[in-house]
Amino acid sequence: MLAPTETPSYLATRRGKLTLALLCTVAFLDFVDGSIVNVALPTIQRELGMDVSTLQWVTSGYLLTYGGLMLLGGRLADLLGRRRVLIAGTLTIAVASAIGGLADASGLLIGARLAQGVGAALMLPAALSILTTSFREGPDRTAALSVWGGAAGLASAAGVFLGGVLAEGPGWRWIFYVNTPVCLLVLAAVPALVPNDRRNEIRGGFDLLGTALGTGGLMLLVYGLVKAPEHGWGDATTLALLGGAAALLIAFVANERYSADPLMPLSIFRIRGLAAANLTHLTLAAGMLAMFFFVTLYMQSVLGYGEFEAGVAYLPVSLTIGAAAGLSAKLFARVGTRPVIIGGAAITGLGVVWLSFIPTDGSYLTNVLPGMLVMSVGAGAVFVANTTAANAGVPAEQAGLAAALLNTAQQIGGALGIAVLTAIATSRTTAQLAAGEPQLDAMTDGFQRALLVGGLIAISAAVIGLWTADSRGANAADATEEQPKAVVA
Repeated sequence: MLAPTETPSYLATRRGKLTLALLCTVAFLDFVDGSIVNVALPTIQRELGMDVSTLQWVTSGYLLTYGGLMLLGGRLADLLGRRRVLIAGTLTIAVASAIGGLADASGLLIGARLAQGVGAALMLPAALSILTTSFREGPDRTAALSVWGGAAGLASAAGVFLGGVLAEGPGWRWIFYVNTPVCLLVLAAVPALVPNDRRNEIRGGFDLLGTALGTGGLMLLVYGLVKAPEHGWGDATTLALLGGAAALLIAFVANERYSADPLMPLSIFRIRGLAAANLTHLTLAAGMLAMFFFVTLYMQSVLGYGEFEAGVAYLPVSLTIGAAAGLSAKLFARVGTRPVIIGGAAITGLGVVWLSFIPTDGSYLTNVLPGMLVMSVGAGAVFVANTTAANAGVPAEQAGLAAALLNTAQQIGGALGIAVLTAIATSRTTAQLAAGEPQLDAMTDGFQRALLVGGLIAISAAVIGLWTADSRGANAADATEEQPKAVVA
């Protein structure tokens, strides 16, 4: 009797490799835009005459629309067609980036950053869902998700590096200009590589109430977290913003439960390990992503590094994350994703804790690089493994939603971590200044306290990782074993 014919590997084909390269370029572009402006902020402030409260929106504006609209972007990709939504998001970023580079006033620059976030919220879930539906579950998808996770982790560090190089080289405006030609290349490649999955019609209606409640709640939550360090956590404005966000999100969940065509079908959480993977991502982002913020401030404000030096300091981080991502894919193919998630989160946290010992008279090679390298090893492993676990067993018709949930968790976690840890750092620095400590010492004490708490938060993600899916990527049963099959609402 003839053996059953095996489906050929799409990843082994030239088209499959080009498709993966295209999708990872999209991921890299979206993630890098979140951090690429950081080291250039002092120059932007000086040239455009911005005060500190306005300057923060050059960073926060992107985060606000990116995190707030991600869920909507993912659902639109499932309903309207992933290729269509990917093209729309790429066009948005291309135009917004060109406007940002030409901006001669703070309002125009912040508007461009808000628009970039809208484009990213459309692009990213569409691209990740194209990946999970293009590469069949098993070794192909495992390898593809590993490369994707590596690109995402790499971008977080590479953004600081590229921002420093561009800001001190051709100028900060090239931080924005460089996006446009990349977007044009993506737009040229998408029709050639991504099949047209446009739906002729949407079955049922669109959840307008759920869209309003979910998007409004997420954007209000991100806005409240961004403004909390400025107003104070006990301030009436902060409490009103966060309370309003909680009310909207509770109403959103109630609406989704009874809606005939929900924006976020709650049945997706029946997939074993999905909720844990998202919570792991949120917690890890809260503890780890703030590290880039505080270490960059430390190098520029305490060690006196310029934009180029601060950017180049992250080059070893980028290389290590990339190497760790590649090795971790081979590791969890043998032992499963769960041990890699747990170990990776713990190592990441320990690296951030190591960085909490930075002294005022420190040096890069002795006090910064070792901790960053340890953190990078863990981050490269956990981002790849958790992305794989979060997408294991997800039906194709919910791939965009699953991608949006994971990336929303990362953005909310990043906003929460920076908000909480900034408050901790500021409180510590203020107390030390009041006690008569010199300014640089007091500032460093604040960074130390924030990094210590951030490291402990990242370590706690290892505990949550105990409940994630333990997929080896060999077949669909790995991720869905002992679980009811997901019901599509």
